[in-house]
Amino acid sequence: MKGAYTVDETTGARRGRVAMVNGPVITAVGMSSFAMREMVHVGERRLLGEIIRMNGEEATIQVYEDTQGMRVGESIDGSGESLSIALGPGLLGGFFDGIGRPLAALLDKEGMYISPGIEVPTIDPDKAWEIKPVAKAGDMASSGTLLGTVQETGLVLHRVICPPDVEGEIIWIVPEGRITSGGTVAQVKSATGRTVDVPLTQRWPVRTPRPYMDRLLPNEPLVTGQRVIDGLFPLAKGGAAAIPGGFGTGKTVTQHQLAKWSEAKIVVYIGCGERGNEMTDVLEQFPVLEDPRSGRALMERTILVANTSNMPVAAREASIYTGITIAEYFRDMGYDVALMADSTSRWAEALREISGRLEEIPAEEGFPAYLPSRLAEFYERAGRVVTLSGESGSVSIIGAVSPPGGDFTEPVTRHTKRFIRCFWGLDKNLANARHFPAISWLDSYSEYAQEVEEWFQSNVEPRWGELREKSRAVLMEDEKIQQVIRLVGEDVLPDDQRLLAYTAFLVKNGYLQQAAFGSDSYSPPLKGFAILDLIMYFYDKGLELVRQGVPISLIREGDAVEDLTHLRELQADDHAAFENARAKLDAHFTRVGTERTREQGGER
Repeated sequence: MKGAYTVDETTGARRGRVAMVNGPVITAVGMSSFAMREMVHVGERRLLGEIIRMNGEEATIQVYEDTQGMRVGESIDGSGESLSIALGPGLLGGFFDGIGRPLAALLDKEGMYISPGIEVPTIDPDKAWEIKPVAKAGDMASSGTLLGTVQETGLVLHRVICPPDVEGEIIWIVPEGRITSGGTVAQVKSATGRTVDVPLTQRWPVRTPRPYMDRLLPNEPLVTGQRVIDGLFPLAKGGAAAIPGGFGTGKTVTQHQLAKWSEAKIVVYIGCGERGNEMTDVLEQFPVLEDPRSGRALMERTILVANTSNMPVAAREASIYTGITIAEYFRDMGYDVALMADSTSRWAEALREISGRLEEIPAEEGFPAYLPSRLAEFYERAGRVVTLSGESGSVSIIGAVSPPGGDFTEPVTRHTKRFIRCFWGLDKNLANARHFPAISWLDSYSEYAQEVEEWFQSNVEPRWGELREKSRAVLMEDEKIQQVIRLVGEDVLPDDQRLLAYTAFLVKNGYLQQAAFGSDSYSPPLKGFAILDLIMYFYDKGLELVRQGVPISLIREGDAVEDLTHLRELQADDHAAFENARAKLDAHFTRVGTERTREQGGER
């Protein structure tokens, strides 16, 4: 039959053939025995591809490598599995491309230029680890059972758990000592009598979410040390957030800050379609960064997935699934994982390019009609869950969005807002004014604020929610006042509005602004609350004096008020300094009130 597949007489492998080449999209014939989403090796160079459409004997394949030079008629071999990645000790501290190949191993094997079709295992099967078994022969094992532990890095204990599809009696467990990544941890005898080997390195299809026992409410914040986030727009552990912003507004730097300072045990950073020089900076900077809590290398708890804008477009589409699968694997060990995707706009552009080559009918701005569902698939894999082991773990997703011209109404930003609950919109005007982080207090929001309020009230300050709402109200009202000031100037305003505008200035410059480097790059929630509390204390006391007729010029004069913009320079644990600042404010208000009383007495 025309186009029917053939079978290799030596290996018995199914084999189709190339009928058309359109960039990374291949049309193949003789594919009736292949499966949808099956991984295949295309052509003489055995390029890695994935079947994305089936139509009788024909199949459409997206290829994850450069197809230049491919000819019609070249053979296609099936692998029998969907796009999968190896999961086990050896991932932490690694740099991988979009389909999970380690860049360091590629460099050693190929040099500066990677040959098409090169295959390198994600995890070196010959690398040895020290394992300590936890289970023993005779125990019953099921999905999530802890079998043993490996000290993968100085910061992370790798917990070897039973895969989701294995259940039965453990008839053999590896003794304490050395084991290679390709070795067997245990043998499990199922109820049917079949013996299953449990390997140290497991494989998992990246487009399939890993299972868990139950989903928990997102009522515990992911503390980031960034005041504008923790104080005004908090993110819950297991939550999903987006950072949209135009070029130069600080998306990448903000994500670097979150990667370094957030209270997540594991960080997965996906450079998805970013410029090569930006990813080079990441690959050079992360290995030399120090984990601020332990003093060890930050890479001991970090995994980088790099797929730059000049790499094959199909691999860019796969990179976020590779990253989220790795994140879920560590979540299943009971760890809190923070995943940074920079940027989902470039990922969406990869979808658009592949869709165009497939000749699909485009939706708005050329993006495929299934863009919203693909975004939902990605962000819905965030969550705080009860793992199959019975522990609590989470994956928090923070996706950067790069809207052209900073237009938040474009399709990727607009659809992303449907599936996330925390929106940190970056403002070009703030960035131009050198106000960083340039997170707009007008455009941003967090739907997690009420859910994490109880945690902040118990662990930081009972008045956290009240202070947050009060400061946001001041900032919102200030925006209206600034419109008047721009038109007619500040002098025509009543003193109570001038006081509010000055308080907003203190909040913006003394609280929201935070350097990415130096002693203020991390601000614990207690320090942030202390700063904001003093600024709001100034506003309340000042408003009392204004209502008594004290001129605003007297209220905002003096070192005590000027010091409010420098509170962020204090150490978080320097309680005496904060108390001293409050005492100076009290003395200032007493002096101003006394002078005003004396003046009024003189007038009478």
